[in-house]
Amino acid sequence: MPLGHPRIISLANQKGGVGKTTTAINLGTALAAIGERVLIVDLDPQGNASTGLGIDRRDRRASTYDVLTGEVSLREAVVPTAVPRLHIAPSTMDLSGLELELGHTRDRAFRLRNAIEALNANVSPEADFTYVLIDCPPSLNLLTVNAMAASDAILVPLQCEFFALEGLSQLLQTVEQVRSTLNPELSIHGIVLTMYDSRNNLSNQVVADVRQFMGKKVYETMIPRNVRISEAPSYGKPVLVYDLKCAGSEAYLRLATEVIQRERELRTAG
Repeated sequence: MPLGHPRIISLANQKGGVGKTTTAINLGTALAAIGERVLIVDLDPQGNASTGLGIDRRDRRASTYDVLTGEVSLREAVVPTAVPRLHIAPSTMDLSGLELELGHTRDRAFRLRNAIEALNANVSPEADFTYVLIDCPPSLNLLTVNAMAASDAILVPLQCEFFALEGLSQLLQTVEQVRSTLNPELSIHGIVLTMYDSRNNLSNQVVADVRQFMGKKVYETMIPRNVRISEAPSYGKPVLVYDLKCAGSEAYLRLATEVIQRERELRTAG
């Protein structure tokens, strides 16, 4: 990965409860475990990614809100986590008012992109981030638009449930709008099916429908319903730290391998 150019991937889905934050935390942890230097940018006012990585609200002296309003640089907002090579720019509830605050400012859609462009400037190679994962809020608002305008690609967590495809088509329309107006380089990195239960006929039908609709864009790896994944955030830990041997941890390690493999293919094709 060249110095100064992290790969920027947004985790986006306007539906809540699809495993977006869980995927951001655990994919970030898995990438860090295989040697990448990863920054998670928490763009959700609820701040679940920050809490799930053990960052206490009292310790969030600078947040992504301060970054987007220009009060601090992104590098100044970054805090280390307990996972080696994994850092986070935490969020606070202030983010929920950002849309009103930025109003009609000309660069409102590019605040995050500009902040990330300066991220790796004037740092030593060992402090250089190779991946930036952006955890978007569960809505298609200015925060999500900022994430998409800043990103190389979108990773879509999709719950194995009845309305999955309906929500996906709406998200794809938004990606197309952003591509045509703000970021022509934006692509869909892949779709990861979450909360998969092999005993459930509906889950299997959703998997078949999404694979038929999106083809190779769907990762082979599916994230299973797993109680250890649900328990881990309450301990402020990624599931890979909480229980490395559980089915959820193994799935996220496989997903990280698939993400890296797709990155290699993209670089080779480019």
